[in-house]
Amino acid sequence: MTLPTPNDSDRGQVGIGTLIIFIALVLVAAVAAGVLIDTSGQLESRASDTGADAQAEVSNQVEVVSATGTIGSGSVDEVTLVVKKSAGSDPIDLTAATIQYTSDQSSATLTDGTSGVTISGLDGAGTTLADTGERAEITIDLSSATDLSPLSAGQDAELEIVDQSGASTVFGVNVPDVLTGTYVNV
Repeated sequence: MTLPTPNDSDRGQVGIGTLIIFIALVLVAAVAAGVLIDTSGQLESRASDTGADAQAEVSNQVEVVSATGTIGSGSVDEVTLVVKKSAGSDPIDLTAATIQYTSDQSSATLTDGTSGVTISGLDGAGTTLADTGERAEITIDLSSATDLSPLSAGQDAELEIVDQSGASTVFGVNVPDVLTGTYVNV
């Protein structure tokens, strides 16, 4: 059996065509790899930002240490909350926080500087809580605040404190059925 002898001109043409196709495939693969690397970098950056935001919303919370109400004219005219930052939180600037007040009679969004709202630091602390040992006082004067009314005996209200990172803390104010004295725990 005799084998055909290869023709040099035929081999060269097949080799050049194959080489051109191979180079084209390498170029397409390089472009596709570049697009994939760029896209994965963008996705990683977005995922990192989303993770940081989610962590801030979960960990940056305000804890209510105590809550008292000042009695005047047979109802609670003023609610005072003593707050601290929860463990693991970043510093919380209470002047940048909003307070959503909701009761049976009224609802309002309050901030520092809103009529009837006062935020102050306790024991030398400022309004930015940087340490879990620092305390701040949030006072809401229901009788002078716009759109709010004092709480009578047996009524309740809800305060949602939302800090600068978007984390929220909900605190329920429950006025006792019998109001005596000047102050009452709410």
